Amino acid sequence: MKNTLYTGLFSIILLFSLNISMAQTSATATFTASVNIVQPIALQTTTNMNFADVDAQHGGQVTLNTDNSRTASGGAILKDSQSATAANLQVSGQNGYAYSVQIPEQNIKLSNGATEITLKDFKTEVEANTLNQDSQTIKVGATLELEPGLDPGIYSTTTPIAVVVSYN
Repeated sequence: MKNTLYTGLFSIILLFSLNISMAQTSATATFTASVNIVQPIALQTTTNMNFADVDAQHGGQVTLNTDNSRTASGGAILKDSQSATAANLQVSGQNGYAYSVQIPEQNIKLSNGATEITLKDFKTEVEANTLNQDSQTIKVGATLELEPGLDPGIYSTTTPIAVVVSYN
């Protein structure tokens, strides 16, 4: 009887060990991948900055605001204002995406070939920093620093002024 008991016990242990050794040793899962390619952000100039006519005989400053208005100080006298315009830039991209605007922090020089004027203190007006339509307008204003006795003529930048937009 002891033999039968040991044999039965041995059979049960052997049966359990066979079940354990036959357990699953690996598993497989699958997944898919996808991507949404967003509309690239773009920036285009629609209107260049124009301070219009200024009498700078006595020097001073002229500030061109983002609403196209101008103010003068320190001896500068404003003349024709009809053609005064802040720079207007059109930003477009993926609807619903937020973006940031980088404007020049350094002074820029305007030249008539022989004489230079300093353009500084850039400022922007942005409709919203999130694209919620096909495009939005960014307006850029700045201040001219005028030295007394400037030569008459048209002064302009020798290279374009860069404004950068990027998705946040």
